[in-house]
Amino acid sequence: MKKQILLIHTGGTISMHVEENGAVVPDEVNPLTKEREKLEQFAYITEIDAFNLPSPHMTPEHMLTLRKIIEEQLKKAAYDGIVITHGTDTLEETAYFLDLTIHTDIPIILTGAMRSSNEIGSDGIYNLVAAIRVASEEKAHGLGVLVVMNDEIHAAANVTKTSTSNVATFQSPQYGPIGLITNKNIHFHHSPVLREFAEVHDFKKRVALLKTYAGMEADIVEAIRLAKYDGLVIEGFGQGNVPPSIVPSIQKLLDDGIPVVIVSRCFNGIAQGVYGYVGGGKMLEDLGAIYTNGINGQKARLKLLVALNEQNPKISIAEFFYRN
Repeated sequence: MKKQILLIHTGGTISMHVEENGAVVPDEVNPLTKEREKLEQFAYITEIDAFNLPSPHMTPEHMLTLRKIIEEQLKKAAYDGIVITHGTDTLEETAYFLDLTIHTDIPIILTGAMRSSNEIGSDGIYNLVAAIRVASEEKAHGLGVLVVMNDEIHAAANVTKTSTSNVATFQSPQYGPIGLITNKNIHFHHSPVLREFAEVHDFKKRVALLKTYAGMEADIVEAIRLAKYDGLVIEGFGQGNVPPSIVPSIQKLLDDGIPVVIVSRCFNGIAQGVYGYVGGGKMLEDLGAIYTNGINGQKARLKLLVALNEQNPKISIAEFFYRN
């Protein structure tokens, strides 16, 4: 029996076209609306437009609005699943934010396209059909927010965009997809071991993200402190080490009560406090920096943003990070 699926559009390449001069631009009318008959073969579709944004224009405020739209729609009708079309540049961030802040067991699937609607080999409608099929699958319940692209199913916490243009851009380094899509079946071979939820209604606090590099100067970190950011995420070297030049500035932030979260700029492995030299992870951990397991910098920034703005938090920020 066909399921009831809520389809929410937010823009991105999947809803764009390429012009004669080669520029890819948004369409005034979403080209996916012309594919209604194809989609209705797989589910009953309720379709709404949330935004029509290129994904670099997406902000946490937009993500919060999207979350509110979903919650309002779930109060109005009993949907079996939700599919969100999204630009690929920030798709992983929106997926992770929704995974942290929406408390539901029904499947929420994000999908997009690497080629616009009128390009040769356009992958938009194919990915959308696949996402609708996954959202209609009973086995997708309780797995959190998922990303469906290129016949693969990925968990929001692990997936990242790995190529600027390849249709197989979305990968989960170290973990791999949690499922595969074939012509006949939706096949899940493992599932996330942890579901998290935080209640957020607005963003009053800000979080910055910096990436370490050889010879990094302290004034960059000082600028974060002087600009009165409420939190900082640093993509450190290797297992989470930083240049010694920025350690005093990190210490100032921590002394001011500003949380500093360390992840690795490597996309495999886990950042942890191991090295005891100046700028080493063990030293930073002893100073009070927080290490997190396996998420990248942009997701750690969102997680810290959520933690700082959470309504009535039940655990500390450090516990929120260490438990994943």
